[in-house]
Amino acid sequence: MTDKEYQRLRDASLTIVNALKIEGGCNVQLAQDPNSEAYYVIEVNPRVSRSSALASKATGYPIAKIAAKIAVGLNLDEITNPITQTTFAMFEPALDYVVAKITRFAFDKFTNADRKLETQMKATGEVMAIGSTIEESLLKAVQSLELDQQAQTDLIPTYTHGMSMGDLLEKIKTPTDYRLFEIFAAIGKGATIQQINRSTQIDLYFLSKLENIIKMQQQMTDGLLSADEVLKARKLGFNNAMIKALHHATDDQLVKLDAMEDQHLVYKMVDTCAAEFESTTPYYYSTVGNENESKPLGNSIVVIGAGPIRIGQGVEFDYATVHSVKAIQAAGYNAIIINNNPETVSTDFSISDKLYFEPLTIDSVMNIINLEQPIGVIVEFGGQTAINLTEGLTQHGVSIFGTSLHGIEQTEDRHQFEDLLIDQNIAHPQGDTETNAPEAMAIANKLGYPVLVRPSFVLGGKGMAVVHNDDELNEYLIPALKNSHGEPILIDQYIPGTECEVDILSDGNDVFVPGIMEHLEGAGIHSGDSIAMYPPQTLTADQKEKIVAIATKIGKQVHAVGMMNIQFIVADEVYVIEVNPRASRTVPFMSKIVKLHLAQLATQLILGKSLAEVGLKPGLHPEPAKVYVKAPVFSFAKLPGAPTALSPEMKSTGEDIGAGDNLQEALHNALFDSYHIDTNHLSGNVLLSAFDANNASLVEQLKGSGFGIETYHEGTEWPSNLAFALSSEDETPDQKHLVANALSHQVPVFTAQDTVMGVFQPQLIK
Repeated sequence: MTDKEYQRLRDASLTIVNALKIEGGCNVQLAQDPNSEAYYVIEVNPRVSRSSALASKATGYPIAKIAAKIAVGLNLDEITNPITQTTFAMFEPALDYVVAKITRFAFDKFTNADRKLETQMKATGEVMAIGSTIEESLLKAVQSLELDQQAQTDLIPTYTHGMSMGDLLEKIKTPTDYRLFEIFAAIGKGATIQQINRSTQIDLYFLSKLENIIKMQQQMTDGLLSADEVLKARKLGFNNAMIKALHHATDDQLVKLDAMEDQHLVYKMVDTCAAEFESTTPYYYSTVGNENESKPLGNSIVVIGAGPIRIGQGVEFDYATVHSVKAIQAAGYNAIIINNNPETVSTDFSISDKLYFEPLTIDSVMNIINLEQPIGVIVEFGGQTAINLTEGLTQHGVSIFGTSLHGIEQTEDRHQFEDLLIDQNIAHPQGDTETNAPEAMAIANKLGYPVLVRPSFVLGGKGMAVVHNDDELNEYLIPALKNSHGEPILIDQYIPGTECEVDILSDGNDVFVPGIMEHLEGAGIHSGDSIAMYPPQTLTADQKEKIVAIATKIGKQVHAVGMMNIQFIVADEVYVIEVNPRASRTVPFMSKIVKLHLAQLATQLILGKSLAEVGLKPGLHPEPAKVYVKAPVFSFAKLPGAPTALSPEMKSTGEDIGAGDNLQEALHNALFDSYHIDTNHLSGNVLLSAFDANNASLVEQLKGSGFGIETYHEGTEWPSNLAFALSSEDETPDQKHLVANALSHQVPVFTAQDTVMGVFQPQLIK
């Protein structure tokens, strides 16, 4: 945009805000015609919006905080800018850097979903990056997305290698989550930015920046690597991993080349005023330059954040990160956060003693650690993102606070984990790992179908499935082995039963169990998609005792320090199915219902205190009189084409809590918001898919609960007076039409028989 266009839209926005007499936050969305002076007002949101959080993090100007002060009667010229402490909020932010935001989608989990980007929002989260140039901030944002290694390093998706330039120019006409990388591929194959502009309508200015990136990439691939070339690449945002992958350089070579230049990686302050006024903000980003504005804090501990929100790794980890920071500060240390998600509380500069808005890669994290020299790093609260950095950090000599790398590997490495369970005489599903299809098939046949298959080191059950025969397994293995990057596929015996889980706190010697959560759905449905009940409703005292004993044994054996999540199946005996050596997504739920700040307590243990010193007794925490339910929230309406039937792969995008004096009341309160169904005033018919209508016990139970039964077939008239619908079989035309029609008719839809049979029991509904 030209300055004239910018000022025109700014003036229009202020005119709208003044005409509406808005006091506080307001979001105005406009569109500028690139070929004329015409512009259009799209919408006005007279409130703080999603983009307000992004704008606050991008500028350092705390919009919600200022809006709150306006709401209680202050004017902008009476509110001090909290960053500078010397100017007032009436001064608009001035930036001497460039910010890039890229949205994060769930299409890596929902490969069959419609990837076309339209007016319906499909993103689950976003990343933000700050740099001195558009190219630098864009590449830092790409590095923050945590996509597959190919996209992260050479920017060209493998599926485009066999495509012609013409094919790519046609493909990029449709906006998708991967269009940026397809444009990179088109430029790499010789397409001009004018041709790409005609296909995409993206401004030539931005396309020229993408062209700069690919030209630099080609120079590094084709020529000799010089100090000047490395410096130019760094200024465009290329990190060590990208440079090494493109030129096959070593770390030692890069260190020597960096030493030849007078400009190096430095950290600049986000101050809202482009250095016009003195500022003391603890908010930094990296770039290439001569002057480093970030001075080491000393006596500091680094907490690694969880990155962008996506299915399997949501805001629950940000909750844990913020509470960990509070505990670190209360213990007398300086807390440093590294994260890249503008939607989170942890990236508010007022939360920690210092904030680095950087990609969560080994390169970026080690650069910060080399500057700050912290006494230790905590990875337990950043989900799998932070855990996956542990090995690299340890190899660089970084002190990991909490459970050690050895303890983490004992739970995450399949063979070490199985050895641990066998050594401790702990029951677990039999299984094995394999990296090729014939051997995997042999393992499955030896175990007996059905089997549970999954990749190594996954989050949110990504890539997990229950398969029932050789054909299904073969269909699963083809893409799974291709995307495994040499890591083995895990094949486990599938054991039906009651699934439950615990989050434990351990000081390395003793173990505290805040509570046991029982899942309403049986084994085979991801824990994040299950309805969790606390206290457990069907477990016997003996079964609870065994769960606590096993959790204690595992915690002691791996010398867990801090938090750990353990999942069980209760069948003929208590089986351990999974251990996560970190805080899990259930930490906020358990913290709220047992009224203990679990992440803060875990941090105190990580910093060296014992259970006794933080006021906890080993064993199971007393159970409350009330019943609490955690119910998943799904976004099927926003992701057409995505599989909906519940399975080992997580699909939910959120959750809520219901509480009550009994299970019936707690379920009602939880399902009212998550499934939009009122179990206290429910009548009418239940619409079943043909697959579900074949389950005689399901049909009998629903009739016994007072419901009529309708069976759905494509082309039949949509029935009236529906209480809810059920379709638990994926990838059939009937199933897809049933779910789509139910959503369009605003009929509550369930996608697992276990959920319906668990919730709609005669004694649990009115």
